[in-house]
This record gives sequence, C-alpha cells and structure tokens, in this order.
Amino acid sequence: MFDDATVRAVATIAARLKVESAALLAVAEVESGGKAFARVAGRNEPLIRFEGHYFDRRLTPEQRKQARAAGLASPKAGGVPNPAKQEDRWKLLNRAILINSNAAMESVSWGVGQVMGAHWKALGYGSVTEMVNACRASVAGQVEVMARFIEKNGLAGALRGKDWPKFARAYNGPAYKQNAYDTKMARAYAKWAKAGVPAASPKPAPAPVEPPKPAAPIPVPPDPSVTPTPPAGRAKGIWALIIAALLGAWLWLTDVWNHAWAWLF
Repeated sequence: MFDDATVRAVATIAARLKVESAALLAVAEVESGGKAFARVAGRNEPLIRFEGHYFDRRLTPEQRKQARAAGLASPKAGGVPNPAKQEDRWKLLNRAILINSNAAMESVSWGVGQVMGAHWKALGYGSVTEMVNACRASVAGQVEVMARFIEKNGLAGALRGKDWPKFARAYNGPAYKQNAYDTKMARAYAKWAKAGVPAASPKPAPAPVEPPKPAAPIPVPPDPSVTPTPPAGRAKGIWALIIAALLGAWLWLTDVWNHAWAWLF
C-alpha cells in the first residue's frame, strides 16, 4: 500500500490530468504493487524491471555478443529473467550499464508507472539519464513520467471514463488480458474510491538541483566471465609504445657495437 506522501503526489498530478485520483492510483498500484521505492544499497530507488530483448536490439553486434554471453540480452521477450529482489535487479542493470549505459537504461521500466526508459525523447526529456534521474529523485518525478506517458498516448479520456480495457490495451499492450490488467485496475479503482484519497499536495516536491547521475547506479565488480575489449585507439597506442621501445633498444645496441668495433681495430 502506498504511503500518504505517495498518495498525495499522485493526487496532485491527477488534478492536472483532470482525472480522479483513485483512477490514477489504481494504475500506479497495479504497475508497482503499491510500492514507490525499494531499499537498495542504503538508499531508496524506484522499482525497475529489466527487459533483455529491448537491450538486445539496442546494441552493436560486438556488444550484443558480449551481452548474450553474460546472460543480459536475448532476442526473445522474457529471455532474460528478472530476479525477485529489486536489489538484484539493480545489480543486473549495472552489469548491463558496463556494456552500454544508455541502452541499458532505455531497456528498463521505471517507477510506479513502469514506463520504459526508451520513451524518454517522446516524453520530452533531454536524455534517458534525465528521465531516470527524475524517477530516482522523488515519487513526484515517477508520477510525472507516468502522467507524460498517459498524455502523450491520449489515455486521459479512458481514465476519466474508467474504460479499463481500452486503457490497459494502450498502456500495457494488446496482450493485456493475459495478466488481467484491466480487471486488476478496476478492482484497485473500486478500493481507492471507497477508501477516499487525501487532498493533493499543495505543490510537487522540488527535485534536487543536481540529481544523482546513474551512470553506475550501484558500483559492483565487473562480471568476471566477460573480458572487456580495449578500444581500437588504445590498442594501437600500446603497440606503438612497444615498437618504439624495441627500436630504441636496437639503436642503442648498434651504437655500442660500433664503438666496441672501433676500439678493437
């Protein structure tokens, strides 16, 4: 169950969308299980789900080979299972970030609305990092991401009319009935409508001036099964140093030999 601060944050943005707070809370509850944050490495982090098939198609051929070998990418949806614990999911994400940071964050569904990072540009964010930082900074940031997705896809009307099948089809995809998203949202709405919703926050909580950048959300050692390939430029530089050292040694030996020969004769 969401805490009071989360309920008020949802109510604030519901008022902007001109939808019932109970309706938006129903969506958030079904998507997140009624939790806005999980405790990960000593701090609150938004709930995430990593999609290995998204990651797979956002990589270069060399990166894809590396990611598949590490069990981080698959051409099939569901080919990379998500651990049950959020902390383990964040570790999985961090391993993916070591291969391709932007692709990894785009391949995750974020926060109470479980919106894919791949939508960052369509939702008006300057980068996927900016969207992720919004989700990490506050619950209001998470709800804002969900609200932008609803607005961008013209779903506020379905929420106002409580047309749960129409909403779920657009929000969760054509296979929404497999997970009964529509019926779950209808039940959650009935519960919130009956319980009543606290008044909206007077204003959204301000985001930090410099929110944390998740280039490495949870530092962990690199996967020992994956050997990183040095950049081509770096490899060329190393060989150039080796050749220069060998050439210098050869010239020195030649000079010593010439002096020794001159001394003897």
